[in-house]
Amino acid sequence: MRDLIKKLSDMRGISGFEYRHNKQIADLFMPYSDEVRIDNLGSVIAVKYCGKENAPKLMIEAHCDEIGLIVTSITDDGYLTFAAVGGVDQRILPSLEVVVHTKKKDLNAVIGILPSRCLEAGKTVDMAHMVIDTGLPAEALKKLVSVGDSVTFAQSVGALGKKQWSGKTLDDRASVAAIISVMEHIQGMELNADVYAVAAVQEEVGCRGGKTTAGGIRPDAAIAIDVTHGITPDNSDNAFEVGSGAAIAVGPNIHPLLSKELIELAKKRGIKYTIEACGGETGTDAWEIQSSKGGGVPTALLSIPLKYMHTSVETLAVSDVKAVVKLITAYISEFTGTESLSFEEVNA
Repeated sequence: MRDLIKKLSDMRGISGFEYRHNKQIADLFMPYSDEVRIDNLGSVIAVKYCGKENAPKLMIEAHCDEIGLIVTSITDDGYLTFAAVGGVDQRILPSLEVVVHTKKKDLNAVIGILPSRCLEAGKTVDMAHMVIDTGLPAEALKKLVSVGDSVTFAQSVGALGKKQWSGKTLDDRASVAAIISVMEHIQGMELNADVYAVAAVQEEVGCRGGKTTAGGIRPDAAIAIDVTHGITPDNSDNAFEVGSGAAIAVGPNIHPLLSKELIELAKKRGIKYTIEACGGETGTDAWEIQSSKGGGVPTALLSIPLKYMHTSVETLAVSDVKAVVKLITAYISEFTGTESLSFEEVNA
């Protein structure tokens, strides 16, 4: 699992630039799928057919894009100005190592600001006063870099102690790793549904891939996988201990009968889990999947606790990723259709 997480984390493709890695993700699904395709928006869709007539469709989904930066200009002094793509916390940017992806090659670079002694006391620097420094003179830089080139975070730390893993883009490539692992685990299993595994694009800028893939697949039920906030020294409210298992969401964005089934299954199988209460929009693709077709889609959300979200050193426990894999695999093994998710049956 660690090798798979690292492989996915090291891929580079911010929202809208997933073409840089979606073929690699498709190749990872290929050994475990009957069909793999990349749709018009760039999302990867892998299918394992059960071979039964009129089988229901069960969709498991995570997003494969990452936050990052985009070049907005090249100064005469040989620096790059930039804008954020997705929810970038500008406090982490000063002195950050980045990679500028040009049409010819990737450039290692750093983000620079004025020295702290030159700043007004108590003031933080906003993105408009930062630049990317590649070390190249302006003339050479203008031959390589174009306005609109994408920029990704460079760091990939690796193991932290025996149980945790740190690196860039674990939101949400760790969840993509979980889905690939699920597809591996269901090999040889007698299925009662066609399983659609999706690595969706552009979640960080509006949950677009989740919406378009669900709209095209029209699943009978869906489970979205994402990350949730892990407890850190400065954040313990509405956060979860790293190592506490799969966080099963409940709330209006989530089908109550589906979440109930997942909770009961986790208890029965001895899979570690916690409950995440979401009062409204979850901020994940589950929001779009839920209402992607007429009548709605029974949708659940499983999340992996993640420390330092949207930084270059996102940190999680590999055991939580494995808990998500175990729970989804168990659910697929027992899935016989959506009759148990019908409110008419509850009210009968």
